[in-house]
Amino acid sequence: MPRRLLDPFLLPATVTANEPLGRRWRALTLTGPRLADLTVVPGQQVRVQVGGSDSLVDRLVGTLRTYSVWSHRGDRLELRVLDHGGGPGAAWGRTARPGDRVRLGKPEGRFVTRPSAHHLFVGEETASAAFGPMLAALGPGARAHAVVEVDGEDDRLPIPGVRWVHRGGRPAAGSAGLVAAVAALDLPPTPGTAYLAGEVGTVRLVRDHLVRERGWDRRDVLTKPFWAPGRTGLE
Repeated sequence: MPRRLLDPFLLPATVTANEPLGRRWRALTLTGPRLADLTVVPGQQVRVQVGGSDSLVDRLVGTLRTYSVWSHRGDRLELRVLDHGGGPGAAWGRTARPGDRVRLGKPEGRFVTRPSAHHLFVGEETASAAFGPMLAALGPGARAHAVVEVDGEDDRLPIPGVRWVHRGGRPAAGSAGLVAAVAALDLPPTPGTAYLAGEVGTVRLVRDHLVRERGWDRRDVLTKPFWAPGRTGLE
């Protein structure tokens, strides 16, 4: 692994498992002594140094990609990596092997659950890796609705309590189908807290529905745009 300027500020770890989940997901496990000192709030993410290129920036800091932490216990950290085709992050998810060394940043991010009368989670595949641990952390008795759109059944992650919506080949960007699924929900009359994540256009559409048509306050709608067609660098 080449040395880079950013390396002293990142944590070393080793890939110990990379298993397929369904059609496009990979379950990656990273281990390392310094991971045992981490504190992870469900919904937070880590930036992983997935490779480099000949560019000056990559030689200095490496190519970083952001992943939601699926679970963390002791010196073991698990990720769920979606194979979305091209790009260094997807390539790393496909090719990482046990024994590979990586470096990653500490968990960060404020897209986490907060005390609320009820919770609403809405997104597509890229959001489900964050929603899984967030929903699990709510505990028994919490009032929650979750709607996640995926292309097909084999793109689901094992997350209890989710209403799955299938696109069936339609574009994930600006998904009217996901907005319609949210509009069909029988939500409590008093707004709670909404967590919207995924493609930027769809996040905007769902937020507008909640604010304009259901009367939610914008402060109660937390958003996390992960991607947009043709754009990189949202994370």
